[in-house]
Amino acid sequence: MRHRLYYHVIWATRGREPLLNAELATFLGRYLRNIARQERAHVLEMGMVTTHLHLLVRTDPQTQLSRLVQRFKGGSAHQANVERLGQGVDGLRWAKGYTLETVSPRALEAVRHYLRTQPERHPGEAIPGWAGDTPEYEQTGNEQWLGPDRAKL
Repeated sequence: MRHRLYYHVIWATRGREPLLNAELATFLGRYLRNIARQERAHVLEMGMVTTHLHLLVRTDPQTQLSRLVQRFKGGSAHQANVERLGQGVDGLRWAKGYTLETVSPRALEAVRHYLRTQPERHPGEAIPGWAGDTPEYEQTGNEQWLGPDRAKL
């Protein structure tokens, strides 16, 4: 069965403090993609500035979105603080809540462009020294999440 479920997820640092730097942005790129795979999802692209981030995520129908975002936010803040990344006195802290919007397959390129241009949209909040995300692309129609009772085709 084919599924194409895409979401645009956005959240901010606590108090919109400029906490995200290049080291933390690189860490978040790796960390969030790893968590996504554990939750049967893929982070296809991300856009970041010092105060907030945007993700384009593809999920499996069984992915629990609230759990995914909770792991993104809570897990990333915890691990970044353990590793002492970020610029804040109290380390990385995320604001409460998030925005989650569905994305039509036809709108994927527009959302990707929007994420890539975050530093241009918020020039005073661009992350110095961060070249941006390396996006992921998918082969439409391939089964990506196989259950324990299914063999690879």
